[in-house]
Amino acid sequence: ALAERGLVVRSPHGDFTLAPQLVLAGDIKAPFDVILLTVKAYALAAALDDVAPAVGAQSMILPVLNGMRHVDAIQARFGAQSLVGGVCKIASTLDAEGRIIQFAKMHDLAYGEMNGERTGRIEALDAQMQNAGFDAALSTTILQDMWEKWVMLASLGGVNCLMRGSIGEIVAAAGGLEFARAFLAECVAIASAAGHAPRASFMANVEALLTAPNSPMTSSMYRDLLAGSAIEAEQIVGDLLARGQALGLQSRLLAACNSQLAIYQAAQLKRA
Repeated sequence: ALAERGLVVRSPHGDFTLAPQLVLAGDIKAPFDVILLTVKAYALAAALDDVAPAVGAQSMILPVLNGMRHVDAIQARFGAQSLVGGVCKIASTLDAEGRIIQFAKMHDLAYGEMNGERTGRIEALDAQMQNAGFDAALSTTILQDMWEKWVMLASLGGVNCLMRGSIGEIVAAAGGLEFARAFLAECVAIASAAGHAPRASFMANVEALLTAPNSPMTSSMYRDLLAGSAIEAEQIVGDLLARGQALGLQSRLLAACNSQLAIYQAAQLKRA
């Protein structure tokens, strides 16, 4: 479809169609300088197999996947030196025609060395990312940024999926506001125990997001669930729960959500 119609984007910033240079995994002949990984987390293993011929000693792999499990997978496969941290913030989806539909103007991409250093290679990457049509930023706190996004996604996705509604619908229900805050507190407790306590500015923003009256906000995982599609349950919810359990935390709401999503995934497998 990409070869025939190009990459079609419908955006508040203006609609456009790109004719990308396409290459198949079997046609990669030499290492790439940078590999931007944008697959869903459940497709990571296959993607790493595909890009392996493009990974050289000096290559940077910049993933913008959700959660943190991909960090371990990439480092185990290609070594810690290959990994650059990344966080993408955008509200979008693929429609039935394969077009990218951007819901809001936000389109942020942050990246940085996992240890926070400003190396020559990360500054060179930053120079390439500027003026590319989105808001790009070199971050010296990318690991913290990644954990905070994980807390936000797990909280939003968990609340949506367990309650089967938008934030506005949940807040309007009896006990809904308290539920949203309690779910967030469990996710924050795990991040904090892991050494990545969310910053005050993040907490103010995410609590406002999860408790906004009349908000139509839903997570991409919830939208995928409603569409009967594959979901990133293990990477967003299950892995966070497992890390909390390893640290001695009991996260009952997160555990309930994980079980509910496991039931959904089991039903999917039966239908397949």
